[in-house]
Amino acid sequence: MSEVYLGDLTPGTYVINIKKENEWGIGQVQSSIDNKITINFENVGKKTINVKEVELKIININESN
Repeated sequence: MSEVYLGDLTPGTYVINIKKENEWGIGQVQSSIDNKITINFENVGKKTINVKEVELKIININESN
């Protein structure tokens, strides 16, 4: 599992769910309480994620590929 630190998952941070990137799309962190992160994904809406069980990757939406 990649090293995503809970402290890095602050509201406004953009992430992807590694295993469901194409299905869920890009998400924006809404809140973070303990290991539970609420993220609003572009394709499936709000999801509450346990960061110990789901692999997230922080992305910079302003980067050009």
